[in-house]
Amino acid sequence: MLFDTWQGLLRIVVMSAMSYPALILILRLTGKRTLAKMNAFDLVVTVGLGSTLATVILSKDVALVEGVLTFALLTLLQLAVALSARRYVLISRLVKSNPRILFCDGQFIEHALRDERVVRGEIEAAVRGAGIGDLAAVAAVVLETDGSFSVISRRSAGARTALPQGASA
Repeated sequence: MLFDTWQGLLRIVVMSAMSYPALILILRLTGKRTLAKMNAFDLVVTVGLGSTLATVILSKDVALVEGVLTFALLTLLQLAVALSARRYVLISRLVKSNPRILFCDGQFIEHALRDERVVRGEIEAAVRGAGIGDLAAVAAVVLETDGSFSVISRRSAGARTALPQGASA
């Protein structure tokens, strides 16, 4: 259970030393967008790449070339979907979500909370995480496309041009 063979350990060292640089090369060729966490689709690709790397390194049933081909296919598919979403509105709507205001000017937006399955406590935690101790000091809390919260203080809200549509309570 703690140790099988030296050959198994050597295989892990060799596979790691070969698959990791291959993944890095593919990521460099496909650009920064490949690992960006801009939406749920991007997260799935990132997790898929990590899972593939682990499988290539640890599974005796997956050859290095198969793993590298999987890296390349995942990144190329992600690139194709990203480019298609940029060009075609329908594809963009299918793979991307829009940011959503959940709290604005002292009011929780109940239908938005319900639709996004977020509870008030999560909003309050995001506000605290932004270093703000009073909801009255918050202009808006936005659920971003990657699932993170953006907390905009009243002091820095300005004209609110960066907020999604419907930015007032």
